Amino acid sequence: MLGNRFSCEFTVGEAIGQLLIWIVLSIVTLGLALFVLPYYFIKAPMNRTYVLDGEGARIARVSVEVAFFDILGHALVWLLLTIVTFGLAYLVYWPAVIKRLLNAVELKPL
Repeated sequence: MLGNRFSCEFTVGEAIGQLLIWIVLSIVTLGLALFVLPYYFIKAPMNRTYVLDGEGARIARVSVEVAFFDILGHALVWLLLTIVTFGLAYLVYWPAVIKRLLNAVELKPL
């Protein structure tokens, strides 16, 4: 018997659409949108992921919900750290965001 596995249904079209939106937001906000981008950029494919049983049938959906104000508070701290470190903290910010999102994962039964 095979174990459970994940199946992500996030398409290239969705990724391109998301990229275009974030390029526009980054230009409009003079780059400040880049501090909330990791949350939404990583969260989108996670929310299109399903848990499959050994036969390949969907048994649960991965759900990641983080409140905007939690994102904003975390992003502001890292914005200040990034300014103080001349941009180096932004490289550590991405893994910190991934950790927060993984800790917020819930499996919703289908």
